[in-house]
Amino acid sequence: MKVLLIEDDRTLADYVAKGLRESGHVVDICRDGKAGLYSVAEQAHDVIVLDRMLPGVDGMTILQTMRAAANATPVMILTALGEVDDRVEGLRKGGDDYLSKPFSLQELIARVEALGRRPAAAKQVERLAAHGLEMDLLRRHVLVRGEEVRLTSREFQILEVLLRNAGRVVTRSMLLEAVWDYRFDPQTNIVDQHVSRLRQKLGDDGANEVIETVRGVGYRVKG
Repeated sequence: MKVLLIEDDRTLADYVAKGLRESGHVVDICRDGKAGLYSVAEQAHDVIVLDRMLPGVDGMTILQTMRAAANATPVMILTALGEVDDRVEGLRKGGDDYLSKPFSLQELIARVEALGRRPAAAKQVERLAAHGLEMDLLRRHVLVRGEEVRLTSREFQILEVLLRNAGRVVTRSMLLEAVWDYRFDPQTNIVDQHVSRLRQKLGDDGANEVIETVRGVGYRVKG
């Protein structure tokens, strides 16, 4: 199994990597958030072990960015923040498991292996649906109450990101990253313009709203 370990503590990272390698796994190490974000985007891994507090780009930003980009690789969050609220936040933002420091290396290895055993079918979604809307990801068809709606490539990508994160707020920055590959905010209303046109095509109105606006933050499809 190929594991990506994103951890800035060199001693801890080397210790965890050694244990995983002795258990037969291939391990790539990134020692800061920027390198981790690049590796997540450019390389395929079976499991990611992600430190929550990282220099440059924090772990939660990496997690939200990869989920917004429809990257379903299982993620174990590894952190010194062990309060219940911290664990809940990490899991709600897309984490699959959570281990607080200090931890047992054998427990970490066992949990990583359990995440890696998840069936592939569970990681590859072919259809998404919500509120009378159906999206076929393979044929790239969208149906609204049984009627096909033609979307541009950008509109399709926006809707896919929102549906994959149903019930969670997707920020404008996350959409810029996932759809336009902007790693900065160009200070335009390009996201709002595309969402507005998408809503019109979906027939959004006050009584039958698919995409909600979360003021000052972004958008959400109800889960």
